[in-house]
Amino acid sequence: MSDSDKLADLFAPSAGGSLSDDVANELHHILRLLDLSAQELFFKWESYVIKMGVENTKLDSKTVRAFKKDLQDALERESRAKGHVVHQSAAKRIAATPRRGGGGDVFGMLDGMVSATPAPRISAAAKRKANNFDTPAAKSAKSGLNSSPADSKTPIPAVETQGVAFESRQNAGEVVQQINDHIPAASAPAEPPTEARVKLKANLELPKFGYKTMAMKLSETSEILDDRIDTFTDLIQAHYQLPDSAFGNPAAQSTAEVVAVGRIACDQPNGKLNAASVVLETSRRMGAGLRVQLKFDSVGYDLFPGKIVAVRGTNVSGEYFVVTEVMPIPPMPLPASTPAELEVHNDRLTGPDGEATPLGILVASGPYTTDTDLSFAALHALLAQASDQRTDVLILAGPFLDLEHPVVASGDFHDHLPSGAKLEPDRATLNDVFRLLVSGPLQRLVQAVPTMTIIIVPSLRDAISKHVAWPQDRFAKAPLGLPKQVQVVTNPILLSVNEMIFGISTQDVLSELRRENVHQSSKGQALSDDTLARLTSNVIEQRHFFPVFPPQSREELGKPAAISSEMTGAGAEQRLAVGASLDIAYLKLAEWINVRPDVLILPSVLNPFVKIVEGMTCINPGTLCKKRGPGHFAAMNVLPRALSDEERDAGEAVAHNVFERARVDVVRI
Repeated sequence: MSDSDKLADLFAPSAGGSLSDDVANELHHILRLLDLSAQELFFKWESYVIKMGVENTKLDSKTVRAFKKDLQDALERESRAKGHVVHQSAAKRIAATPRRGGGGDVFGMLDGMVSATPAPRISAAAKRKANNFDTPAAKSAKSGLNSSPADSKTPIPAVETQGVAFESRQNAGEVVQQINDHIPAASAPAEPPTEARVKLKANLELPKFGYKTMAMKLSETSEILDDRIDTFTDLIQAHYQLPDSAFGNPAAQSTAEVVAVGRIACDQPNGKLNAASVVLETSRRMGAGLRVQLKFDSVGYDLFPGKIVAVRGTNVSGEYFVVTEVMPIPPMPLPASTPAELEVHNDRLTGPDGEATPLGILVASGPYTTDTDLSFAALHALLAQASDQRTDVLILAGPFLDLEHPVVASGDFHDHLPSGAKLEPDRATLNDVFRLLVSGPLQRLVQAVPTMTIIIVPSLRDAISKHVAWPQDRFAKAPLGLPKQVQVVTNPILLSVNEMIFGISTQDVLSELRRENVHQSSKGQALSDDTLARLTSNVIEQRHFFPVFPPQSREELGKPAAISSEMTGAGAEQRLAVGASLDIAYLKLAEWINVRPDVLILPSVLNPFVKIVEGMTCINPGTLCKKRGPGHFAAMNVLPRALSDEERDAGEAVAHNVFERARVDVVRI
């Protein structure tokens, strides 16, 4: 007999002969919440009826919620009593029992079933007030707001804090960072082009991104992680011309100096990396997959979990590996093209008058609206600037409809759509909302500037994306009503725009590196004071868009903005940040192939920047909208690659040198 049948047989007489859907749902929720059987729950109900009075207690939706609260209160009192006993016994010892931030859940075993708020000290007046056995009213009820019944799941009132109106923003158009300011800023051409001035080419195998998600196998995961170490081992051996005998197992006790290649990890599964907790994880081929603690002493290092390093040293004691040298990973070459290929691309930038004009590119990253509305005012302002300047390329990185946006998470769009929106609430989908709020403005933009090329890079936080893992596949254009000038690419993507190679990933790797990075300078030397440039160089050195492993857990990330009337307390669903959502079996899709990109775009919540790092133009455009106000975007103006007579005569491939001929401004929207 199912739980539903058992509950109906036991509780139907108390409910007047049959259970309503509300009562049945609440009873099922209590069974799951407290892990009870139907018979045990009925025994507790009979005790509750006797306590409250048989004649006055009828099983309806209001009573069953009060019954659930009574059970939760009893469980909380019991847990607090146990916590008090544990605390008293621990006081006899020197070290006190660790507590989990106050409250009755001493060891975190109740898993959200009791409140984490410490019990307040009850005054005499409060005790007298407690003699009133009526259900206490919440503060929201006293202030005239609608209150839920007596239940631990209390709606969160809407946060009234409003950000600055977008039209009232200050310092709009201010340039906060720039490089190559000697190059003229972008401006509208005197004579608009008659055709697109760029040619796009993906440098990745796009069909491979359509893999089946949520199908990871442990064996495949371990092989992928192992192969990455072996790949770097072969790379180090070839670059430094080392014999096989130079490599060894760093976990094996030996007085001989060896070279070891492995992955940086923390010695505790959930610990934070620091100088004392750094271990090297070896591959099965070189070290049987063992881990060994690293000691650097006076050797400088710049580490994070997941980084592949090559170290030279000894393990005399058998307990730790003493590093005497950290061997730099050989850099990838910069991209190059033949003079003939460059001439073809330069011809696209040459107007009817024979003069070559710079290529205009705008780069922006979501969110594109604040947490208080869905006006997308910042996106409209960006598109207006792209239209006025007749920009050649517009790069838009997600999220667009952000899963962490409180309105999107609530699913209640009715009050936030334009007044003229023709959507049927009962039939509308997220695709319809996207067509209205995003595709519509893009359609109007390409009608005004038909030669513009728009590149959309999805994000894991996009509510319209059906691909829930990273690396992330494209989303379909047709259901979203996007114009033909829009090219939806994968996340990440290596994309050729004429001769230039752009590397773009909406996964916030810089924030992950900032939280987990641990570094030390060598004696007599100093690490770069530019933290953002140093973090970016780590990405470049590792030849991967997201070299961090493991990433931050969702519980450790900042929680999304609260939803109005969101339920909290025991049994309520806790909203968490989306997180990295890595599919390790397909991480090879995020590796760089053969060459480094000319332009590396890594959107992040960290301060926006533009920097030249190791011959690459590295850009964090920031977010176009912050939670409560406007953000930033990046504007690029790229001159054609000038060729000397010697380069033309030689006919050999020449470097693109984009960092010398691209002006980049980070601008307030």
